[in-house]
Amino acid sequence: MAAMKPTQQREYGVKEIAKLFPSLMKIKKKSLRKKVAAVWNEAMTTGCGGKGWTFAELRAVKFTLLAGDIDMKFVEHLNSCARQCIAITDVLKKSFRCRIPIQRDYLIAGALLADVGKPLEYDKDPSGTVVQGKFGQQLRHPFSGVALAYKHGIPAEVMHMIATHSHEGDKVERSIESIIFHHADFVDFDIAKFLGKRAAKKREA
Repeated sequence: MAAMKPTQQREYGVKEIAKLFPSLMKIKKKSLRKKVAAVWNEAMTTGCGGKGWTFAELRAVKFTLLAGDIDMKFVEHLNSCARQCIAITDVLKKSFRCRIPIQRDYLIAGALLADVGKPLEYDKDPSGTVVQGKFGQQLRHPFSGVALAYKHGIPAEVMHMIATHSHEGDKVERSIESIIFHHADFVDFDIAKFLGKRAAKKREA
């Protein structure tokens, strides 16, 4: 096998992306799994101002740049949300008397892709610190995430989740899958903010 040139980008397939996001393998439809992996492959290899992200770099990125210094990473957050969505679905199916039309594959795909635009939104400053890059200042991750997903043939139901998961979706009617993910996302985010504020107070004391 010929050695890769320095300018060549490595391609990450389903097996590699599933190492970052194990819930990918819970998507039953093989073609959707491949599409989700393809979106993440492009986000990783073209993000960070075009430099790309390695697995180690992406695993080191903070969950959010808005919650202070907390011990939770970006990849861990997405895995947390995917697991929460699956658990919430199981609880709802047992709790509601009526049948809830939840598309489980789409829910998992949307949970894993909701923040796929962040590798494009984020960059590194000269010191190596992860910051919101110039591209991210123009387009937040719900917008760049939808653009990536559309390019790879992700279903509209999943793109709806990406587009509406954050405050950009507060003015529209979210689908059931988007409602579930939105709340799972903000469970992590609101707790992260709480912990970040508590840590900051301890440092000031």
